[in-house]
Amino acid sequence: MELGKRLRQARLEMGISQRQLCGDTITRNMLSKIENGSAMPSLETLCYLAAVLGKPVSFFLDENTVTSANQQVMSEARQAYRLQDYGKALKILEKYRRPDPVFDDERGLLLVLSRLGLAQQSLEKGQGPYARQLLEAAGQDRALTPYYTAELERRRLLLLAAACPEQAAAAGAALPPEDDALLLRGQLALEQGKYRRCIALLDACENQDLSRWHYLRGEALFALKDYRAAAEQYHALEDTDPAHSLGRLESCYRELEDYKMAYAYACRRRNP
Repeated sequence: MELGKRLRQARLEMGISQRQLCGDTITRNMLSKIENGSAMPSLETLCYLAAVLGKPVSFFLDENTVTSANQQVMSEARQAYRLQDYGKALKILEKYRRPDPVFDDERGLLLVLSRLGLAQQSLEKGQGPYARQLLEAAGQDRALTPYYTAELERRRLLLLAAACPEQAAAAGAALPPEDDALLLRGQLALEQGKYRRCIALLDACENQDLSRWHYLRGEALFALKDYRAAAEQYHALEDTDPAHSLGRLESCYRELEDYKMAYAYACRRRNP
């Protein structure tokens, strides 16, 4: 079914007139031409119409619909990337023509991913200098896409350290913090009863001033019956998590036989 027919069908199913669909964005005459197949909407116009009709843009397109001069290039590059033929993907992307608001962001990401993939393959073949070139290029390409993540930068720096051992220290210093992963692994260790491992993971965190960090460390120390050290962690949570920390502090001081402090925290629990 042609785009215009799909558009008209969706409008009629929704029960709105051409004037209602047009709003203040396009003219009724233009909409009539689009529905009759005598005109093609711009991508911006199609996105607007799809949003009003509550349909994805893909609903109005068939596999042969061209929304960009780079559509074939991107389709071939994606296929090469899926097949892990990263060199071919990069070669195909050389045909890309900018600017293109449809694919520019995705093209930047595909460039980065293909360079990283090819760099890893090159390292496995002992081609360190070529891998280094690819990784340095990937570092420049990251400015081309908003989809570049800390995880991609971590991967690039780790590969760079392998390609250039003399730069390993610099690459390591530039690695993004892994605190989120360490906290998650620390929580898992706590739930598994591996309290010392939990503490070791937390000690590796760069930011040790998070409520979650203090909570996990306090729970691990409490389970190990190191009540004095646990109390230090719970003190840091008195304002942010009083419901839990005050009870723990009462227990810690009771175990330490500091009954005055235990009583004080018991009172605070009952009269927050």
